[in-house]
Amino acid sequence: MKILSIVLIPVFIVLSCQNNQNKKNTNTQKADDTKTVHVPEFNADSAYYYVSEQVAFGPRVPGMESHEQCANWLVSKLKQYSDTVYIQKFKARTYDNVTRNGKNIIASFQPDNKKRVLLMAHWDSRPFADHDADESKHRDPIDGANDGASGVGVLLEAARQFSIRSPEVGIDIILFDLEDWGPPTDLNLYNDDDWGLGSQYWSKNPHIYGYQASYGILLDMVGATDPKFRKEYFSRQYAEFVLDMVWERAYDLGYGNYFLNEEGTAINDDHVYVNKYANIPSIDIIHLDPSSRNRSFFEHWHTLNDNMEHIDKKSLKIVGNVVLDVIYHE
Repeated sequence: MKILSIVLIPVFIVLSCQNNQNKKNTNTQKADDTKTVHVPEFNADSAYYYVSEQVAFGPRVPGMESHEQCANWLVSKLKQYSDTVYIQKFKARTYDNVTRNGKNIIASFQPDNKKRVLLMAHWDSRPFADHDADESKHRDPIDGANDGASGVGVLLEAARQFSIRSPEVGIDIILFDLEDWGPPTDLNLYNDDDWGLGSQYWSKNPHIYGYQASYGILLDMVGATDPKFRKEYFSRQYAEFVLDMVWERAYDLGYGNYFLNEEGTAINDDHVYVNKYANIPSIDIIHLDPSSRNRSFFEHWHTLNDNMEHIDKKSLKIVGNVVLDVIYHE
């Protein structure tokens, strides 16, 4: 995805022991003394395929033919797996004062189930490679393999698993559009609300009037090798109980070296608008590395190298296993 903007807030790192790697990752766990929870095995090859299929269309920039082709493919896949698919068309004005067409794609599982969980990612890709080493490429659109497609790929595989074995909770998967059309860095323009246009629209105009969910989980840039998921600032401010629950599940699965018990910086991502306007406590699972020279993001963020060469199946599997473990323990 693009990622949204970073809010500069002092962050205090909490040291934690990460020595839980010997824990066994099991798909069958006891929820209590009488009930056994069967968690499906997340298929990393399948998730990787879903990422590669999106990238194969080309940059998914609104207005491009590749964007429309990918939208049709996403809708088709989600119709295979879910009970209902909504296509939410909208218009939004970008930083350059141009009104553009967007398309949020929503898939619902067990729509009559009153208890619901919201899973999110963005499916568009950045129109500008404004952090590429080659300045002549700064207005070229990117593949967005990690920044956008990785989260969508994980959610498509989760959707496939939901279609095979229904969890006890209703699920809504939202793929946001027009997330990544903020101004190029060299323009020196910054406004939080230039980003996340699809999530802003949905949060104020949900696909179902009065829609609510118990909580939401956003996946963003989850496919890089050796990811580091820190506890993003706004996730802690709005939905600390969700953050703690997800990180505890990750720890129990043996992923403490990836889901770090450390405070992360503040990222103005889609989850912020879902918290502010839809009032759904939501968190962001996003790669954050304070040692990175690329604004705490992965090495190839907003460059032409954000391609399939840098997508790691192991990372997709780690995140997918955590998401499924959380959902099937509801």
